[in-house]
Amino acid sequence: MSDDAAPWLIVGLGNPGAEYAGNRHNIGFMVVDLLAERMRGKFKAHKARAQVVEGRMGPPGPANRRVVLAKPMSFMNLSGGPVTALRDFYKVPLDRIVAVHDELDIDYPTLRLKLGGGDNGHNGLKSMTKAMGADYHRVRCGIGRPPGRMQVADFVLKDFSSAERKELDWFVDRAADSVECLIAEGLERAQSAYNS
Repeated sequence: MSDDAAPWLIVGLGNPGAEYAGNRHNIGFMVVDLLAERMRGKFKAHKARAQVVEGRMGPPGPANRRVVLAKPMSFMNLSGGPVTALRDFYKVPLDRIVAVHDELDIDYPTLRLKLGGGDNGHNGLKSMTKAMGADYHRVRCGIGRPPGRMQVADFVLKDFSSAERKELDWFVDRAADSVECLIAEGLERAQSAYNS
């Protein structure tokens, strides 16, 4: 399979289960849910312990790409297993994997796209990097730091505040746009358009 025929694997990081659905930690799931809706796809269970949607993304022509959207059904800190299994199943090169995740060190609602780098204490990224190496793309969705003395774990596992929810749809929409731009036009173009 030539490299160019390989699909992109877009992984939304989050925790499975209704009780986590609105958590800050689950913004990755929210973004891939929106991308699936745009592609008119329905998530299906995959043997890699993930929910997947296969389809195409981007304008008609050479920028139209095969993509697999995925939500690992392990918990966040075990994301590396399902992602590695999907990578192997779909034969995806590492630089065509995109992790969409929450990021504490960036203010809400700010986006940053990059290729490679550290995990910044993010358990989902830590698990992926340990399993595959670090040279995959990241769409980092800023959630800011916890207020006062709140523990990070408590903060990320809380739902967005009512003030934050006013901008959440816009933020998820913009993050989904940035993924589409990354895949159709490349990282530099996506960074100049979306790295606010």
